[in-house]
Amino acid sequence: MIKRTLTLVVILGQFLISCHHGTTRTSTPMGTAALKETSDAAQDSIIYQTESLILHRLSDNVYVHTSFLQTESFGKVGCNGMLVINENQAVIFDTPADKASARTLLEVITEKMKSEVKAVVATHFHADCVGGLDMFHEQGIPSYANQKTIEFLIEKKDGSSIPQNTFEQLLTLTVGKEKVYAEFLGEGHTKDNVIGYFPYEKALFGGCLIKETGAGKGNLEDANVAAWPGTVANLKQKYPDAKIVIPGHGKWGGVELLEYTIQLFQ
Repeated sequence: MIKRTLTLVVILGQFLISCHHGTTRTSTPMGTAALKETSDAAQDSIIYQTESLILHRLSDNVYVHTSFLQTESFGKVGCNGMLVINENQAVIFDTPADKASARTLLEVITEKMKSEVKAVVATHFHADCVGGLDMFHEQGIPSYANQKTIEFLIEKKDGSSIPQNTFEQLLTLTVGKEKVYAEFLGEGHTKDNVIGYFPYEKALFGGCLIKETGAGKGNLEDANVAAWPGTVANLKQKYPDAKIVIPGHGKWGGVELLEYTIQLFQ
């Protein structure tokens, strides 16, 4: 949690307009960025924004970083990752979509939020999860992924960076004095998709396994559609008290996102 007011404003002839998700959005001008304090009572507010990276604060310790990936099938797509900060330590789920956005995110966390990034976890092998991994490795930040993720990245042979550390079913990390988990509960969007969970604030990062309410099925190229609803049902059963549920793309919410995803693929 940010201890004191932090403000960075670069003026390019226009005023930065603060915006809160859930109200009318106002675009930030090119090159304009701001990092501002949010009070303990403030929820779901944008604390940093440029055209390539947005950082939302959802609770005292949980943030969503959103970067953008240009795709052939779906155009420019916003890609979410989860950031957990506690006692000036941070764990990140999924890198931003490219190296430049990853650099910006790390600068904001270390220089403005005064926190040390302890680990990054890739939740599957697609570019929206590992596109910025090079920057994390250059900064000496340990990376983790399911063993299947590493195998798929090696098979692709497209020059993608490979996470350094593997796990099979469950990975336990610490952020401050609290635990944060990455877990494989079954196939869905891909055969290697894992989720992240921060029990202290009951925050669940579903990644691309979970759809925002109203979304279509999206990219099914590497999916196991038959297994998908059962995997999400297992997830819902294991974490029925989740208060924050973050999908890989689009708007976050609560357990209703799990219910919607199950119904979408049944």
